[in-house]
Amino acid sequence: MDYAVSNRDTGKVHPMTDNQSFKLTKHPSPTSPEKRAALMENPGFGKIFSDHMVTMSWNAEQGWHNGEVKARAPFAIDPAAAVLHYAQEIFEGMKAYRTKDGIALFRPEENARRMAMSAERMAMPAIPEKLFIEAVEALVRADADWIPEGDGSLYIRPFMFSSEPFLGVRPASDYIFCVIASPVGAYFKGGYKAVTVWVSDDYTRAAPGGTGAAKCGGNYAASLIAQAEATRNGCDQVVFLDAVEHRWVEELGGMNVFFVMDDNRLVTPPLGGTILPGITRASIIKLAQEAGLTVEEKPYSFEEWRKDAESGKLREAFACGTAAVVAGIGSVRFKDGSFSIGNSGDGEVTARLRANLVGIQRGSVDDAHGWVHVVR
Repeated sequence: MDYAVSNRDTGKVHPMTDNQSFKLTKHPSPTSPEKRAALMENPGFGKIFSDHMVTMSWNAEQGWHNGEVKARAPFAIDPAAAVLHYAQEIFEGMKAYRTKDGIALFRPEENARRMAMSAERMAMPAIPEKLFIEAVEALVRADADWIPEGDGSLYIRPFMFSSEPFLGVRPASDYIFCVIASPVGAYFKGGYKAVTVWVSDDYTRAAPGGTGAAKCGGNYAASLIAQAEATRNGCDQVVFLDAVEHRWVEELGGMNVFFVMDDNRLVTPPLGGTILPGITRASIIKLAQEAGLTVEEKPYSFEEWRKDAESGKLREAFACGTAAVVAGIGSVRFKDGSFSIGNSGDGEVTARLRANLVGIQRGSVDDAHGWVHVVR
């Protein structure tokens, strides 16, 4: 298999063949089965990492090259590396699951496409879709023993950063792509629970023309102070309003949001450059339509949210993303008060959509869309 990798600056094409791509060098002293089992008993989220990582480099002369699967280890980068000064960095989040058919990924081509879109917005070189998926598969195969049984999964983090040592303000000419993995258990201990959210009055996540639709670290760094405010107010997540009118609901700190109305409608804020195009979001929209719900991607104001919840017009609300999949929103807090949604618990529609999606991901529900990508 050959990959034509475009040079974004010159238009040159760099071939990258199988024997050049991901050379496997096994970890010289991998984690013992006993230690791995102990670590995976209570892995938490993003605290434990598998033995290997995938790395690949890019420069204007060679394109993507030096693809390797090797022992996970720290990077040695120059103090002047552009990422440390100008934050040219993007990432993805996805999972590998154990299913009855083996090991599977969920819609990895969508992660590849979104990473390419993020790269374009951040003036970075795109990774071809097939090469991205091959990199993820290579790590999953190398660290298959780290995929938990049962409700757990292997969280996979592909990312890219600028490594050129240069203090001028321009796109870098050297980049490193890497994939690491972390075994994770069920997101909610003791079963699913409805979350409490805080509506931020002082901070916004993204503005028109900004990087809201790109999955770059800067978006998350900017959200941390608002998330800390949410935590201080006893909430699990922060909700951001739009930057222009400070009126329209956009998304949570790390998840998209949906509203279930009493007339069989599902409302979600529209994409338009300020909201991350979630892969879970897109999947939920498709499944909801097939379940007979009318899905409307339209602006929905915080005031409408409050009034609809108080009148009962709004029956349920939920957030969705790779980590939690689907999490019901039970109550909403803000500076001047709070309100509850429905029974403040997990709603019927929310639970049904989550069960359908999780079932597809784990192979217990028929995959009519070809979303499940079997690795082996």
